[in-house]
Amino acid sequence: MGIMSKAQIPLLLLLYIACLTTSSASETKPGCQSECGGVTIPYPFGTEEGCYRDEWFALTCNSSFNPPRLFIGSSNVDISHISYTEVKLRNWIARECYNSSGQVVNKNSASIEVAEEGPFVFSTSNKFTSVGCDTVAVIEGSKGLNYTGGCLSVCSNEETVTNGSCSGVGCCQTTIPKGLKMYSVGLGSLNDHNQSWSFNPCSYGFIVEEQAYNFSLRDLTDPDFLDRIQQTPVVLDWAVGKETCEEGRRNSTSYACGKLTSCSNSDNGPGYRCSCIEGYEGNPYLPDGCHDTDECQDPSKNNCDGICHNVAGGFSCSCPKGTHGDGRKDGEGCIPDSKEVPLMKIILGTGFGLLFALVVSYWLYWVWRKRRLMNLREKFFKQNGGLLLQQQLSKHESIHETTKIFTAGELERATENFAEIHIIGRGGYGTVYRGILSDQRVVAIKKSELVDESQIEQFINEVAILSQINHRNVVTLLGCCLETEVPLLVYEFIPNGTLFHHIHGEGYECSLSWKNRVRIAAETAGALAYLHSGAAVPIFHRDVKSTNILLDSNYTAKVSDFGASRLVPTDKTQITTLVQGTLGYLDPEYMQTSQLTDKSDVYSFGVVLVELLTGEMSLCFKRSQEERSLSIYFLSAMKNDRLFQIVEPRALDEGGTVEVLAVAEVAKRCLRLKGEERPTMKEVASLLEGLITKSSHPWVPLEHEEAKSLLLEPSYRGDYSLNSCAITSSLEAPR
Repeated sequence: MGIMSKAQIPLLLLLYIACLTTSSASETKPGCQSECGGVTIPYPFGTEEGCYRDEWFALTCNSSFNPPRLFIGSSNVDISHISYTEVKLRNWIARECYNSSGQVVNKNSASIEVAEEGPFVFSTSNKFTSVGCDTVAVIEGSKGLNYTGGCLSVCSNEETVTNGSCSGVGCCQTTIPKGLKMYSVGLGSLNDHNQSWSFNPCSYGFIVEEQAYNFSLRDLTDPDFLDRIQQTPVVLDWAVGKETCEEGRRNSTSYACGKLTSCSNSDNGPGYRCSCIEGYEGNPYLPDGCHDTDECQDPSKNNCDGICHNVAGGFSCSCPKGTHGDGRKDGEGCIPDSKEVPLMKIILGTGFGLLFALVVSYWLYWVWRKRRLMNLREKFFKQNGGLLLQQQLSKHESIHETTKIFTAGELERATENFAEIHIIGRGGYGTVYRGILSDQRVVAIKKSELVDESQIEQFINEVAILSQINHRNVVTLLGCCLETEVPLLVYEFIPNGTLFHHIHGEGYECSLSWKNRVRIAAETAGALAYLHSGAAVPIFHRDVKSTNILLDSNYTAKVSDFGASRLVPTDKTQITTLVQGTLGYLDPEYMQTSQLTDKSDVYSFGVVLVELLTGEMSLCFKRSQEERSLSIYFLSAMKNDRLFQIVEPRALDEGGTVEVLAVAEVAKRCLRLKGEERPTMKEVASLLEGLITKSSHPWVPLEHEEAKSLLLEPSYRGDYSLNSCAITSSLEAPR
């Protein structure tokens, strides 16, 4: 053997590298046929024993055709393309042609079948398609999936056909199910093409890859349509084995995926598929089939603005000399180095340094301030019983679902930091703001003026209990915030103001009709009855008055403001050390004995009833000293047969003497001095609801005997003049 010259060594080295590259990029096993008739044959497929994974991937290259054709096994299923996920077949078409007399002159069906146990299954990327203007196409499938479908395509003339549309006019398409291993297509006609023979003598039915076929008017008349459509593919999905990826990995000897691959379960039948991991390409089914992708050779595979460096599984970018940056198109790119004098660099460096120091100082101050605010909010949260409330919520799952502990930030954003323009009311217990939460719910946020730390536990218990109230006529408590100095309560927003506003609004005349007054009274009574006897723990409101009855957009009553409410022990009485409520509504017996009962709310409700009847305020300093209290003024009028002199004219005109007297009798019973002589709120609600029923349906008799007695015709009708009080009064007893 002669000695090689220096010139020959580089040439041989290049040839060696080229051989290595070709070998690593090969898709078949060494020594195996790699293509047939222009169709590449990647492993696990092969035409000879030892070249395919198992018999299901064995193919036949038939050289009797020119060019040769590739078939699945020994079948007549003709392959036009193979990839690592699918196989494309040359199409089989069902055809039925007619002559001008409506007789069939050319007819054939079409069917394709793959082995039931094999790796192939018809892909759902195929569409079952019928072409023709008088065509009924039927597809039947079996072998693992019994399936029958159909498609009807009709058209009366060529003008009705739309190119590219397969919606049933000249062309119809429908999906095929997953798991299909065999199908056959049959054709029929509704009118033997008699009406369309001149421009469409034939019907066609076939399965085709959806993206490969685009219908056109030409397809109805073209005599070469059959030859053209046979070139469009039918797609088969394929996978390895019957196992999942996890099951396949357990047996390393039979596992199909090579190195540097990932595995995914088939979404159309059993088995799994292999693919090279990102940054690698090649045949994932060969042991060393995946090799590094040189992204630097293809500009579309890298986004370097400077110099591209290929690395295993990816690439990196750098900038040429004289420039700096990250070298990426989606980053800084490559920026020419600055040639400014050092003095300018010093000035800029100093400026940026001072700016950086200022930014860091501000950031540290901001962090300190935020931490201080967080510590303060945490302190208030614990001080206001936040931990106790969380325990209460965790005990009652139903409360937890409906009641939320809001953060201070949420409510500050909802009210623009509690701006004055959001204030919708003020009272003895605090200020009420209108707010909009992040989910666009409109809420009312009540901010107390003071908080008694000794009453925190009781406050938390009340929040937990009030959260369980679920009544259409009670304002819903949505949650609270305990991160502020005083707790904030969040309620649903009721848009139509208070009952007080509608009774004593501008002009001092009630804006409510008689029917609305009675209905609002009945709804309020029902809500109080629920609080007294229907809630999980009985609740006494303690401050029933017209300003605490809200009206929504439909004038539905909503009882609100439980600031003075108390949860009731099992004996339903409670001795309080401090009388609370509003003057004009306070129960005289409660003021004398300090003994709180449900009859205290009954008395206050009676005053509200009188307000609805008379339009007068609970306290009026225009009346005599003895009759400044509306309850005394009303009882005196009842006693002296002057009821209709103090009833508001509109109420008397719309309600009539019978209904007005009935409501007055209910109010009179509620205002009895002795609590034990007053009715319960449940009885009051029943009486008022009975009155509504009687008014709405006069043919329906009232069942409650006491209600019947209230509806008796009175023996007189007094003067209707209105003795209105123009001075408002919302004085409250000391708290």
